[in-house]
Amino acid sequence: MKILLFGKNGQLGWELQRALSPLGELIVLDRSGLEGLCGDLSDLAGLRHTINAVKPDVIVNAAAYTAVDQAESEPELAHIINAQAPKLLAQEAIKINALLVHYSTDYVFNGEGSSPWCENDTPAPLNQYGQSKRTGEQSIQTSGCKHLIFRTSWVYGNRGNNFAKTMLRLAKERQTLSVIHDQVGTPTSSALLADCTVHAIYQTIRNPKLEGMYHVAASGTVTWYEYARFVIENAMAMGAELAVTEIKPICTSDYPTIAKRPHNSRLNTTKFCDSFNLVLPEWQYGVMRVLQETINK
Repeated sequence: MKILLFGKNGQLGWELQRALSPLGELIVLDRSGLEGLCGDLSDLAGLRHTINAVKPDVIVNAAAYTAVDQAESEPELAHIINAQAPKLLAQEAIKINALLVHYSTDYVFNGEGSSPWCENDTPAPLNQYGQSKRTGEQSIQTSGCKHLIFRTSWVYGNRGNNFAKTMLRLAKERQTLSVIHDQVGTPTSSALLADCTVHAIYQTIRNPKLEGMYHVAASGTVTWYEYARFVIENAMAMGAELAVTEIKPICTSDYPTIAKRPHNSRLNTTKFCDSFNLVLPEWQYGVMRVLQETINK
């Protein structure tokens, strides 16, 4: 099996390099690409050439435009990377009969209510980023290509920046932290998402009926405030020297951002667990692993 991975240096792409390698020959690209191969999702002609040159059995797109606030002022670029590029990948996947694996986000929903979002709930993005990701989903779904789309939320990992690392950095610099307490979701490790992806690819190649859209996230839910408390309290228990003495809960309205954020980022993962016979671990497990590796290195 030949696998072409885009976005190799992102939080998810980095873990996918490890997880995908046992499945077969792996060609990995970042934005700079390799000699003769393009990994820049804003270069549509380059992407088409790359797929035709490699002719993979599986295309895994872990690259995306993820600057949520910046997308409000760069909607065209966000649309090219998050919508037009996936559309092209789907079109090229059809030509070579490849399976396309793509990642999306809870930001395709408006964040209302308190129930976990199911795959067939109606999307209603609040911002340009969410809209671009939704358009990308639709392009793949309507293309007729073989595909797996995984919506996830609050992704973090050892590589790159994430909420937990930001909290630790700020906790070393400040005595008081103010963290949003009215947005709820599930921290999901890139390692878990990568391992789930490999399992799903392996099963889907053998049973094409498994193709489609799935929600994938760790189990349990938490607010950003509760998440921050968990990170800092456990970091201190591990011996981290932090200056922070108080963590204050605040409302989203107290911390205005350029792009609107959903209040409810809960995802119902029942379809994924039942389809692939998996049990998704509680979110605390992955966060503790990252804390241990970050603090003890």
